[in-house]
Amino acid sequence: MDTLNLDVLRQARQWCLAGHAVWLVSVVETWGSAPRPVGSLLAVRDDGPVSGSVSGGCVEDDLVRRVSRGERPQQAALVVYGVSKEEASRFGLPCGGTLRLLVEPLQDLAWVDQLLAQTDQHRLVARTVQLQTGAVTLLSAHRGDKPGLHGDTFTGIFGPAWRLLLIGAGQLSRIVAQMAQPLGFAVHICDPREEYRQDWDSAGVVFEPGMPDDVVLAMEPDAHTAIVALTHDPKLDDMALLEALKSPAFYVGALGSRRNTQKRRERLALFELSEAEIARLHGPVGLYLGSHTPAEIAISILAEIVAVKNGVPLLQVAPPLPETAVRHG
Repeated sequence: MDTLNLDVLRQARQWCLAGHAVWLVSVVETWGSAPRPVGSLLAVRDDGPVSGSVSGGCVEDDLVRRVSRGERPQQAALVVYGVSKEEASRFGLPCGGTLRLLVEPLQDLAWVDQLLAQTDQHRLVARTVQLQTGAVTLLSAHRGDKPGLHGDTFTGIFGPAWRLLLIGAGQLSRIVAQMAQPLGFAVHICDPREEYRQDWDSAGVVFEPGMPDDVVLAMEPDAHTAIVALTHDPKLDDMALLEALKSPAFYVGALGSRRNTQKRRERLALFELSEAEIARLHGPVGLYLGSHTPAEIAISILAEIVAVKNGVPLLQVAPPLPETAVRHG
């Protein structure tokens, strides 16, 4: 949701600069099975277009109708959908769900520019809105802070874009990059091997020049960064992992069999990494899905990254290695 909300603000800013009136709509409270979580953001333009989402679509349609009828609030106001069972059904809110929305005219772009600049610097930002006055304040936020309504103040949390650094530009990296972008990840690729970087067709991917360990250090990984080594070349993968495992990156993984992963852990232990740092390594990378094809492996990698990002326990367990593999391991 972090990336989606930032995209909504960027779109709203463009509309304002083009001379349109714009209203921001935030989900501030929910009851029951609301379709979108607290903090979800929608922008409505004066002539009907919308960006973002606060429901499955019916609430957005009603907000657009209100604007087209001339219901254009000039100050912050709360709107409730789904008070009755009939209204909840009409607006597509399951199980009697209810939404309380904050509707506010976007009249000052200064805070938008400041918020986007801070998140571009990979800072977490809390935006507070005084319901009585509509005054906006930006404060530093911390990972784990939640959006919510507190008295007459609503706080929304805006985080930097989630980043995914892939070491290696092979076929698997191409598929992971294509799948990761719709999930909200800004994808970066590092591969010093020129032959692997040619003929890439993944729009939006940033290629980072240099050796993997230097690139990891230069990116300054934070709690919104995942790093995955996919080259199958220890000289490249291990270089990245040595720096990644010491960083605040929320996820560090490496491609390889269980046998090769154990050998990698033994190698990493020779380079002054602590047991706790080595234990952070996700290897073999990805949830166990019985994957065989590059696309299936990519799904398993991204599924594990998303699970870790969302704080979901990793429950998939691979079957035991065959006894012959254990003897020769």
